[in-house]
Amino acid sequence: MSMVSGIQGLLLEVTVVGCNKLKDTEWISRQDPYVCLEYGSTKFRTRTCTDGGKNPTFQEKFVFNLIEGLRELSIAVWNSNTLSFDDFIGSGKVQLHKVLSQGFDDTAWPLQTKTGRHAGEVRLILHYANATKPMTSGFPSAPPCYPQAPPNYSTPPPPAVSPYGPPPPTAYPAPHPYSAYPPHPAAYPPPPYIPAQPSAYPPPAYPPPSAYPPPPYPPPPPGAPYCPPGPYPGLYPPPPY
Repeated sequence: MSMVSGIQGLLLEVTVVGCNKLKDTEWISRQDPYVCLEYGSTKFRTRTCTDGGKNPTFQEKFVFNLIEGLRELSIAVWNSNTLSFDDFIGSGKVQLHKVLSQGFDDTAWPLQTKTGRHAGEVRLILHYANATKPMTSGFPSAPPCYPQAPPNYSTPPPPAVSPYGPPPPTAYPAPHPYSAYPPHPAAYPPPPYIPAQPSAYPPPAYPPPSAYPPPPYPPPPPGAPYCPPGPYPGLYPPPPY
């Protein structure tokens, strides 16, 4: 593992999240745990989680000044008592190699009693802002963006030149400017108007003159003598009875 150097005086943030499955030092009531942190000559203590029992929660952040050559942090968990001395629950060591090289570590660290037995674990979140993180992605990064000079509007821009040549001539002839034959009748002017010639003879009058008085109807047969109509119908003289 590569050693990180040049950390003297830089800041390390430590957040105490909570503890899991702590050894219970109380027989009747629930225990009241708290956590102590020590790095070099710097010591911090969390608040007491009243009735926290085996799984207390703290969510407290502390800041340490790093010391060149010191790569571990000491932690200890105690149970707060009112009428007697506090009870020791467990202690452990936190290694700083991962957070100093990657900038972040959220590992749960184990605790042990004075006899070396397991006493639970404490959850910490470590953050180091000055870490140099290695590239973890296999994808190429985007090219750098350089500022471009503003366009000069004093002169007109040169005409764009197409990278392609002129289009090839088509295989079909171009359409004729005039329409097909025969043209539409409306394309020519109308013929001149020729008035109708009068007939050689005057037209007969309408209706034709008739003789007066009008002939009787039905007309008599040819060769029959004309007899004016009498006041009485029938034959004259009347036949005897």
